[in-house]
Amino acid sequence: MTTSRKLALLFAVLLVVSAVACGNQEQTAEQQPAAAPTAEEMPAGHPPIQQPDPTTMMPTPVVTETNVLSWTAPEGWVQEPPANAMRQSQYRVPGSAGDGECVVYYFGAGQGGGPMANAERWAGQFTQPDGSPSIEAMETEEIVANGLDTLLIKVSGTYSSGGMMTGAPAQTMPGYKLLGAVVEGPDSNWFFKFTGPEATIDENAEGFRALIDSVQSPV
Repeated sequence: MTTSRKLALLFAVLLVVSAVACGNQEQTAEQQPAAAPTAEEMPAGHPPIQQPDPTTMMPTPVVTETNVLSWTAPEGWVQEPPANAMRQSQYRVPGSAGDGECVVYYFGAGQGGGPMANAERWAGQFTQPDGSPSIEAMETEEIVANGLDTLLIKVSGTYSSGGMMTGAPAQTMPGYKLLGAVVEGPDSNWFFKFTGPEATIDENAEGFRALIDSVQSPV
């Protein structure tokens, strides 16, 4: 075989080997899964590819709206189904001394009684260590929040809850505290009653005040 024929044959073999190698590379590329698009490659407004870890998600405020009033509960307050028909809304409030409870009452247009009468009734659910009337230990403050006249109430002592009015067994709890607010709505008063161990109430006092300051009327 002449040298020229040998070179031609060698060239033909190299062409075949090169074609096979290219085909294998193309096939391998086609078989590899496409890389996930980066955030920069995603269209505007597309949700993130990785969802946030639910264990690191922070609680968000709970907005409650009725046809008369609306308000926003603080972060960490747990909204629960109302325990009875008198309750418009209720929240379990975690604290270092145990859970507190915040309840919102509304009895209908023109119902429920006046602010001070209810404040004195709530104070009457407490007894003082020295036996003095809790009405004398009660503190009140009149404010206007978002155009709504509001009476703030604070009293502490041994708290008696339950009984005929709530349908729950009567309980006596020393070292308790109440923060309350009577908000004069468009057609009647609304009652916000926050009770629990004194330390828990103190820890959440700013949150309760923020809730009261958030109360609004759509009317």
